[in-house]
Amino acid sequence: MAVSKDLRIVLGSWGELSAPAAAIRFEVFVEEQKVPVEEELDVMDEQCVHALAYNHSQVPVATGRLLPDGHIGRMAVLRTSRLNGAGSAVLIALMEAARAKGLTEVALGAQLHARGFYAKHGFSEYGDVFMDANIEHIMMKRLLV
Repeated sequence: MAVSKDLRIVLGSWGELSAPAAAIRFEVFVEEQKVPVEEELDVMDEQCVHALAYNHSQVPVATGRLLPDGHIGRMAVLRTSRLNGAGSAVLIALMEAARAKGLTEVALGAQLHARGFYAKHGFSEYGDVFMDANIEHIMMKRLLV
């Protein structure tokens, strides 16, 4: 779970971070995973805290969002930046943002291939496997206390 010191994490609103966050999400979800574009961007983006990871060259490489109810979503890391700590850095920043808001738990719908990543960060599975955008997911949660 090492996080690279070469990463810079920025938290902000959709208005502040939408251009780079949407570009990452489009590349990962729409182009790579074939999620319909109309399912990718939604009205919840305006209500979320967004996180962006920038690499050593100050290029945005990962993103995620925290909904007001404590759900973390839209976690996406560019293929060329996977396994370098960018996803971990974004996830940790979003959990810290949730703590700062007084939340005691966070939850997320993990794609099945990514559940090991979330488990390493203390998330536990619950419920049944479900389909979202034609991709199998499982709900996971973590206490923040």
